[in-house]
Amino acid sequence: MSGEGDDAPPDGSRRRTRWRGLVGLTVTRWWKRATRTTGGRIASTIATVALTVAFLLVVTGVALALADGGAGSEADAAVQVTAEDGSTLSAVDGVEGPRLGASNDRARELRSASGVDHASPVLVETVRLESDAGEPRPVRVVGVVPDGESRTVAGLPTAPLEAGDPHYANGSYDGPRAGGIVLSETAAERLEASAGDEVAVSMPGRDRADAAVPTVTVAAVADDGGDGAPVALVHLSELQSLSGADDGELADRVLVWGEPAAAESAAGDAYPNASVTVAGSTEPAALFDDGLAFAASAVALLVGLTICASFVATTAGMAVDEDRRTLAVLESVGVPVGGRLTVVAVSTGLTTLVGALVGVVLGAAGIAGVNAVVGATIAPGAVAQFHPLFVPYGIAVALLAGLVAVPYPLAVAARTSVLEEVGR
Repeated sequence: MSGEGDDAPPDGSRRRTRWRGLVGLTVTRWWKRATRTTGGRIASTIATVALTVAFLLVVTGVALALADGGAGSEADAAVQVTAEDGSTLSAVDGVEGPRLGASNDRARELRSASGVDHASPVLVETVRLESDAGEPRPVRVVGVVPDGESRTVAGLPTAPLEAGDPHYANGSYDGPRAGGIVLSETAAERLEASAGDEVAVSMPGRDRADAAVPTVTVAAVADDGGDGAPVALVHLSELQSLSGADDGELADRVLVWGEPAAAESAAGDAYPNASVTVAGSTEPAALFDDGLAFAASAVALLVGLTICASFVATTAGMAVDEDRRTLAVLESVGVPVGGRLTVVAVSTGLTTLVGALVGVVLGAAGIAGVNAVVGATIAPGAVAQFHPLFVPYGIAVALLAGLVAVPYPLAVAARTSVLEEVGR
């Protein structure tokens, strides 16, 4: 025989219903406060979280670009080979990151591998270029070995350059110079040069007063919409000779075109101690392989967490202090301490989450803005990169900051008493 209580929901169901009601109430109250009553404080908290996350993502994007290598990475190759720290010859002047040694010779071996269409070392240097119509201007010059096919390196086509690298001359570096250069539209505008013009080339810090300044002929001006970076392509051995990288046949990376699996295998055989990356996979893990990049991103993370947590804790504590009467009403109608603290925690979490989402958008815009501004002024090439993992990273950091901050408003809420509020 069934009793009256048989139709009552079990305790677990009632508990879940109660918690869902508390969360729904909290979200509704938060929205009303954000749009009507105390929107100023909530907006300022959201803005602070958003700006902090945006700052974090911009700095991390710059660090990722630093670790990933910059301008030379904008290529259509199937595979890219870069040096691991300490695994190959060091930089020419000890300032740049590690470089690949014997790159010309090993690239020649790669070209003969099955499934490989072409392989080219890539050297990136900042060089002064000067046309007859303009003044000397710094341009990021990328050295490559073209093969006459339509390929892209640093966002520029290699086809206008003479196929091969005659100046290399099997490692003697005394062969004839091809003397061609491909300019990006931005570089051409900066130099006031066009196709067919002669451009003088000099290397800061390596010029000799008694040496003739070499010149190259503009083979083509590549269309980049006029809003890209001032970049140029030349033959690899000519840039190596100019910069001193001919001693050791140094290069920043080696690009391999062909069937991806075959190219990756051949690159791994040629450079067993280097990093081999398949195209289209920018690796945030590269941050851990570059000391400077890792330090910059770690400092940004620490600063972001500290600022975000401090501000969220302060403003959330002030909001709870002003909201004591509502908490007292919840206590008077039987909502336990855990339920009241849940209201505070959900409100704080909502504010932090909204700030994080806004911050991710601002961070992406900030990275694009930094690239546009810096590329148009003094630093050719993309100086910051955005990776899809930045979205969960920014949100996770903001939520972690909220988790660090929430004990303070919870402590304020826990001290609220219905009797004290009635007395007030």
